[in-house]
Amino acid sequence: MSSSDIFIGETIGTAVLILLGGGVVAGVVLKRSKAFGAGWLAITFGWGFAVLTGAYISAPLSGAHLNPAVTLGLAIEGGTEWSDVPIYVLGQMTGAIIGATLVWVAYMGHFQAHLTDREIVGGPGAQDTAKAAAPAKSDAGPVLGVFSTGPEIRNTVQNLATEIIATTVLVLAILTQGLNGDGHGLGVIGVLITSLVVVGIGLSLGGPTGYAINPARDLGPRIAHALLPLPNKGGSDWGYAWIPVVGPLIGGAIAGGIYEIAFA
Repeated sequence: MSSSDIFIGETIGTAVLILLGGGVVAGVVLKRSKAFGAGWLAITFGWGFAVLTGAYISAPLSGAHLNPAVTLGLAIEGGTEWSDVPIYVLGQMTGAIIGATLVWVAYMGHFQAHLTDREIVGGPGAQDTAKAAAPAKSDAGPVLGVFSTGPEIRNTVQNLATEIIATTVLVLAILTQGLNGDGHGLGVIGVLITSLVVVGIGLSLGGPTGYAINPARDLGPRIAHALLPLPNKGGSDWGYAWIPVVGPLIGGAIAGGIYEIAFA
């Protein structure tokens, strides 16, 4: 795989991942959406299908990592050259920002209606109202969840541990499937299995933090949230932002280490 193949594949695949994943969250939480109130099952399966679609599209070009934690685990395992890691991560971050922006475009009118609805943001002084309704020490605006994750209970140790554990499961599941003999990443069945693993993680371990399990998936859209012209959008919760970056990277490294010890 050339550097350009890796960058293009990861950019396109991650953009599709975030477009469909963020899109299902937008559909569930934005009041004027036809999918409003569909619930956690819709979100978890939507993210699983998002992984499936993004991975199928990008696999022929880049091997469909779509996640810096996966790239790190594969580098430790030996399936990815360390010199290619920055290219993978750059493509993933670029794609994540593009995908989040496309969610905004697709739901532009719904964001506008939702964020000007007095039941959502209150009347005069809407930002103060939104912050007062949020958990203590949170700077999360009322639609940040469409873009990035956030904990239900803010406990740094627990939140970090949850992301580490969940990402370890994800990356270890990917590593134990192995790469195709031709070096082009997960095969057709592997992509499907990985997507189902993501659904399982969401159902079992997603409740505490929203299961980022992917630094690019969280950080890229959080940057988009900070930059996009959303009315009454509130803060991007930068005080929490390091957890869904550091936790998954630690989890990916642990998974790579487990693979080397137990399976290599």
